[in-house]
Amino acid sequence: MQLIKDVSVLLTEKKAYDIEVIEMNSEYFVDRVLVATTLGEKHGLALIDYVKKGLKSYKIQHVEEGHKWNVIDFGDTLIHLMTQEYRDIYKIEEFLSSLNKKA
Repeated sequence: MQLIKDVSVLLTEKKAYDIEVIEMNSEYFVDRVLVATTLGEKHGLALIDYVKKGLKSYKIQHVEEGHKWNVIDFGDTLIHLMTQEYRDIYKIEEFLSSLNKKA
């Protein structure tokens, strides 16, 4: 859980907001998901670089860069960095919560 705390601090320092952590059940492929809202497309990409530099002690498995939705995979934890527009469209928190209820 230290990873989540460290990521949250870094994202907050760089103006990401509405940070939400969802603990997933054992049926899902990761233990937890953190979702944060970015100020825009360039901000999301800058946050990826900031997280990479600030969390060198953690092993990043994969990074998926997009314009409005970015994902950092730490193996047991996924970090979703989304614009408000995409967060409103995809409602990822609702989707993940519904998966937890099914198990």
